[in-house]
Amino acid sequence: MRIVSVNVGMPREVAWKGMTARTGIFKEPVDGPVMIDKLNLAGDSQADLTVHGGEEKAVYAYPAEHYEYWRHELPDVSLSWGMFGENLTTEGLSEDTLCVGDRLSIGSTVLQVTQPRVPCYKLALRFDRDR
Repeated sequence: MRIVSVNVGMPREVAWKGMTARTGIFKEPVDGPVMIDKLNLAGDSQADLTVHGGEEKAVYAYPAEHYEYWRHELPDVSLSWGMFGENLTTEGLSEDTLCVGDRLSIGSTVLQVTQPRVPCYKLALRFDRDR
């Protein structure tokens, strides 16, 4: 297991499909160590705490290995780490090997898998796509 990128971003309002949506999906890679606390990473926040964030969803991880699939599906999009709203872009961790309850030691932090990813419409907003 390896951390490829640590990504953070603060919520912002975005015009999309005739409405204004508040979202924290726009994450950017950062250099160096980042403090993780009970609710999120330093410099990061979620916009809708009813479905994102909180103690059970403080850190969102996404496998770097999936980016190749998306580069094929979205050839016109430049995909930098954090594009899927993840805080941690990982290598060697995938959905078929992780289980709820697994603990991961990352630097001086221990993270526990609490639930699977559940994509929401903000991915469509992020990529300006309908599907």
